[in-house]
Amino acid sequence: MFQTEFEFTLPLGYVDSEGDLHHKGVMRLSTAADEILPLKDPRVQSNSAYLAVILLSRVVTRLGNLQQINPKVIEGLYSADFTYLQDFYNRINGNGTSALKVVCPHCQKGFEVEPEPQGEY
Repeated sequence: MFQTEFEFTLPLGYVDSEGDLHHKGVMRLSTAADEILPLKDPRVQSNSAYLAVILLSRVVTRLGNLQQINPKVIEGLYSADFTYLQDFYNRINGNGTSALKVVCPHCQKGFEVEPEPQGEY
């Protein structure tokens, strides 16, 4: 079966306005529209670095028990979590899986591994 959604665990976690910490989430595969439509956003036109914020707010479908994921939530992530999500986005959209391709340093055989969640979880 073709997988379009992938679970993740943030290394640090998002702290909402009530002080609750959210670690676990879901990201879906991106569409062409996810990558094209943000380019029309005035925030992206004035600062191209903002593209990643808009893009992640479109493809992160769940984070903890938050009702809505929007650019404000993504802006509020710690840098480590923001970088983690960018890498996760590139990985699942590059090869359709969250697995990492690795090579055994002893026998040089290649294989895939699922990364362990970071942090306490």
